[in-house]
Amino acid sequence: MKKTILLGTIFCFIFSMSAQAKDVWEMAESPVYKEKFAGMLGRGLLNVVTCFADIPVQTVNGAKKNKPEILGAIGGLGMGAACTVLRAASGVIDVAGSWIPGFHGVPVSRSYDNCLAAREPAYAPSATVYQSSTPAATSTTSGDSRLKYVKK
Repeated sequence: MKKTILLGTIFCFIFSMSAQAKDVWEMAESPVYKEKFAGMLGRGLLNVVTCFADIPVQTVNGAKKNKPEILGAIGGLGMGAACTVLRAASGVIDVAGSWIPGFHGVPVSRSYDNCLAAREPAYAPSATVYQSSTPAATSTTSGDSRLKYVKK
């Protein structure tokens, strides 16, 4: 009976996260402590519960992409096992470290197609492109214009 109540509570917690304006992946990257804590806890539990989905997904993808299919499936099975371990470890780290301020965990990809796909955190500043401020780059003459390469 206790296991049923605990399991029901965990599922209610996981599925209640989808009712939020942000998803658990965005919440886990938030600089606000309350959102980060709830997001990391939800993301960690979600990764731990669903980590075994990587094995069949990677096995099927390996069989589709490689010829002969049996060798692709074997390679996909190995990749799925590695992704399962990675996703489970990430989930355990997220749950265990959710209370630490400023720690945003070790996120894996949302997609089960490729667990190693990198993504930028939601709070990272965007890259700024700097222009040269040398006089040669900023000066214009009557015959030379900055817009000479623009198609008219």
